[in-house]
Amino acid sequence: MTKYDTHASHEAVIIRLRKADGHLRAVIEMIEIGKPCLDIAQQLQAVEKAITNAKRVLIHDHMDHCLDADGSDADRTELKAIAKYL
Repeated sequence: MTKYDTHASHEAVIIRLRKADGHLRAVIEMIEIGKPCLDIAQQLQAVEKAITNAKRVLIHDHMDHCLDADGSDADRTELKAIAKYL
């Protein structure tokens, strides 16, 4: 398995994912105790936003630091592959 370098943004991504994890745990608890659907939907929106933001930070960091400026064919292929997740 290939080991990749840790980037400066990884800590920010971890923080965002931990936030999403907390929101998701709250959603599960809300459903279990019978909270109103409006409250649950609002919390699910927070989960989705936290994950989307984490993904965006990770992808932008990868594009900024892992792809060479020379625009090689391999880098173009990788850029196309990761861009589909934006």
